[in-house]
Amino acid sequence: MRRLLLPLTLVSALLLAGCTASRPEPPRPTEPALRLASGRTTAVVDAASPAQRAVQTSRALFAASPGVVLAPEGDPDTQRAAGRTAERLHVPLLLVPASTGSPAPSTGPAAAEAHRLGARWSVGPGLRIPGLRPRSAARTEPEPAPRPDSAVVVATGDDDVAALATATAARARVVRLPEGTDLNGDASAVRALSGAKDARAVLVGRAFAGGTDLAWSVAAARTGWTYAGGSQRAFDGRSLHVALYGTPGDRALGVLGHQGEAATLTRVRALGAQYAALTDRTVSPMLEVIATVAAGGPTDDGDYSGEVDAARLEPYVDAALAAHVPVILDLQPGRQDFLSQAKQYASLLEKPGVGLALDPEWRLGPKQKPLVQIGRVSAAEVNRTSAWLAGLVRAKGLPPKPFVLHEFRLTMLQDRSSIVVDRPELDTLIHVDGQGGQPDKQATWRAVRNGAPHVAWGWKNFLETDHPVLTPKQTLQQVHPTPDLITYQ
Repeated sequence: MRRLLLPLTLVSALLLAGCTASRPEPPRPTEPALRLASGRTTAVVDAASPAQRAVQTSRALFAASPGVVLAPEGDPDTQRAAGRTAERLHVPLLLVPASTGSPAPSTGPAAAEAHRLGARWSVGPGLRIPGLRPRSAARTEPEPAPRPDSAVVVATGDDDVAALATATAARARVVRLPEGTDLNGDASAVRALSGAKDARAVLVGRAFAGGTDLAWSVAAARTGWTYAGGSQRAFDGRSLHVALYGTPGDRALGVLGHQGEAATLTRVRALGAQYAALTDRTVSPMLEVIATVAAGGPTDDGDYSGEVDAARLEPYVDAALAAHVPVILDLQPGRQDFLSQAKQYASLLEKPGVGLALDPEWRLGPKQKPLVQIGRVSAAEVNRTSAWLAGLVRAKGLPPKPFVLHEFRLTMLQDRSSIVVDRPELDTLIHVDGQGGQPDKQATWRAVRNGAPHVAWGWKNFLETDHPVLTPKQTLQQVHPTPDLITYQ
């Protein structure tokens, strides 16, 4: 999983779940401290042990509780039974060392948490915390139920029985992430967080440990923007994007410019439907719009690249997004650098559903010209551009963006192994856009993929220069592995 977390901080204010009390005292030094994301809306529960994570979850969801349920560490079956009791009573479930005939030590994390909660009683046969009166579960009346959806709990792993029971007791909405899926790639997590924007997000599991970007990840999920399959990740291995390529109003640059705006959207949706009938993947239509066009001669600014004004493209982009068709802006910078050109389109890239593509074929040296030489770009320039785009995504709380790198010669992406491809804010894809005969295209596909970094992959069908042009069925049958993006030019 590609995710980063926030630095460790202590909780100063906790979400009240069903009980009211005065502000609790700060945690004792022996307690696992809860870490809060910026804005105090996200709690990260990632301590080393299930017992510590149970305490963290209790701290995240309960400001006070008259009682607690206790269960022994290392006994999932007993914990599940105790969890049902905690859920019925609407109180936290805490884990203590298995009983050895003496009470659990008062300095332990569970004991410290029980005292912070102001608990007066505990339920747990053979398990005790000094200062709490043992009670029978059968003779204990449930506490008033907390209001529903006071929090959204997103959990990974299978060893957090106590933490999830506490979440259910607090009437939080609980979402389980499948193994290998991050928060923004899971439709259920995105729906839950976007449907309860004011609720605290509590992220439970060791998989959330080790980084700094969960505040952004939650903010992005709360936008509710998704691709057709419900994921906020374009290239998640479960989706297939089918795109038309070109510039609006220019027939010479690709099929996107062969018809007007409405007809283009109709055409790409129809093309996507052909693929949807042939694959189990969720098919999503897409447009790749050339925003800067390489020129055969010097332009006004001398960079051999004609930049389409962002304000001119905005109505076209907005119409596509309104039709649920994502857009990728393609840059052909001539003698300009990619980062400088990308910044000209910041207003469009701030929109959810708008990604960025770099086409090194048209990234020229100071004495090169388009159609005379094949361009190239350094890994450092790619990384500067992706770092800027990732920073924009974080700063604006946007969903992850496609970041596409075109390549049909190994010289186009210089020092390719040094290109950063694991920024969580971006989904990186290498687009293999060779043209001509199918044996040559397949050879290019294999050569570019050989030794490549771990990224998604794109394939292009050229309607005028491929021979033959593959049908959708042939594309899926002959191109292996199945591309994540199939573009038509």
